[in-house]
Amino acid sequence: MSSSRAKLLGLLIIAAVVVSGAGLYCAIYVRTEPKTIIITRTGTVEKTVRNIVLVGWDGTQRNHLKEMISRGEVPNLVALASEGGLVDIDVTTGATDTKAGWTQILTGYSPEKTGVFSNSRYQPIPEGYTVFERLETFFGPENIVTVAIIGKKGHVDNDPPAKIPFDQWAKTEARQGRKVPTPKAGLKVNDGGQIVEENGVFYVAFPGKPYFNASKHMDLFLNGLGENEKVGTTAIQNLEKYKDKRFFFFIHFAQPDHVGHAYGENSRQYTDGIKSDDEWTGKIVAKLKELGLYDKTLVYITADHGFDEGKTTHSNAPYVFVATDDPKINRNGDRADITPTILKRFGLDLSKIEPPLDGTPLDEPAYVRVTRLGSSAAIFSCWVVSVSMHDLKKPTCAYTNSHSSNSP
Repeated sequence: MSSSRAKLLGLLIIAAVVVSGAGLYCAIYVRTEPKTIIITRTGTVEKTVRNIVLVGWDGTQRNHLKEMISRGEVPNLVALASEGGLVDIDVTTGATDTKAGWTQILTGYSPEKTGVFSNSRYQPIPEGYTVFERLETFFGPENIVTVAIIGKKGHVDNDPPAKIPFDQWAKTEARQGRKVPTPKAGLKVNDGGQIVEENGVFYVAFPGKPYFNASKHMDLFLNGLGENEKVGTTAIQNLEKYKDKRFFFFIHFAQPDHVGHAYGENSRQYTDGIKSDDEWTGKIVAKLKELGLYDKTLVYITADHGFDEGKTTHSNAPYVFVATDDPKINRNGDRADITPTILKRFGLDLSKIEPPLDGTPLDEPAYVRVTRLGSSAAIFSCWVVSVSMHDLKKPTCAYTNSHSSNSP
């Protein structure tokens, strides 16, 4: 940071202790930070927004992406961001995994409101909470098309609640090489299941997947497409199909995450997966231009989580990004800030949304957030050092807990 911007304006200290069975919550005021300047903006022309396309690059680590930008390996993302910007997005609530990530990105809520904490602890998102449903309600189903075209199967799903006989479930687990436990009522098993007993018979009960409710109100929810080529081709076909309608598209590419788990974050395959995302994103933008829709369509690219440095996991990978042609984006932010940004661009009055969104549009200052930190009998102190009216320093926190915590 340059010395001209390093003037210390103040020190804010917040200490909060809430002793209750629900745990400790801390209110943190966060100042805004300008967008990361690594791409030169070529213009600031604002579009008349009729459509929005949200493109997901599942599992793309921010630092890895920036290294690729410096080598000129993601030209389509750079071209898009040159019209708007590239900002840092951090994960501050919920797990750094797929279910928690896309749920927060597509609702603007913390896990406490959606019930989607992680890949193994989840439920259907409450009806009406997703960006798809908000837009269908605001415009009317006949006046907007909402579409999700998704590479993954397993975590970005709309399966209904299910109850499977234990013996049937056990055979499937054994075929997959997993250890089958002795059945006992209340025992939790893989993928959020729990063993229940009814009339002396054991079953494995599964909650519905996150998009069980939302998908019933959408024009298209299609997941499990696998490779980027199939996702991209399907997305382009549907852009052609709905070109005469107002639309919101969520297009999800899964390759970086898949190859990251197989080969690791520093692998050539991981880099190639991100290159593939960029190539197909470029084809989607080209299709919008061909259809004469680009000048009235905003495009946002983001990721649900990053990757642990040099590893095949993303257990602690909170650093992602938003790249966009939206010139109003002016600060770094939080994963929960993406849905408020989208809804505001479509003209919704965010103050009327219930329950209130946890995020803030990325063209507005961030505000006080209340974050669950742990179990009861805890002491937490947090301070934010503001070095300029537009600079952010991450909170430095001290946390002590006299009891073990089972918080997510």
